[in-house]
Amino acid sequence: MTTTQENRHALILRTNGEFEIIDWPATGARSHLETLYRAIDCHAVDAVEISPTLTMWLNDEGVITGAPINRSATILYALHNEPTQHYVGNVVLTGGIDRHGETLGLTNDEIAALVEMHLTFIPVTVPGQRDRRES
Repeated sequence: MTTTQENRHALILRTNGEFEIIDWPATGARSHLETLYRAIDCHAVDAVEISPTLTMWLNDEGVITGAPINRSATILYALHNEPTQHYVGNVVLTGGIDRHGETLGLTNDEIAALVEMHLTFIPVTVPGQRDRRES
């Protein structure tokens, strides 16, 4: 499978519970690394395979620098595998790899499923309806 317009996104899960969808470069390890460094704000990344079609990228020095626990990333991993540790810092989620070893982006459907899972397991405060008199 090669990268198509359909799988050209990645998902950032931040330690504060926020998430962001970003564009994933079509090809090229260098552009992939640059995207990861910018998204995670680091200089060295590590890949954790959650499944053959889902990879989590994190700051390789996050534990050393005291990055906060990323509950979303830790829960996501635990939903797929036996948990062995807490994951720290902001993470980027991408697809698996193609037959050439290139990291694939996520499809729109994969992004939607991950966001739904994220919102299901992470408490989110949704503002209540405002009374017109409060305006």
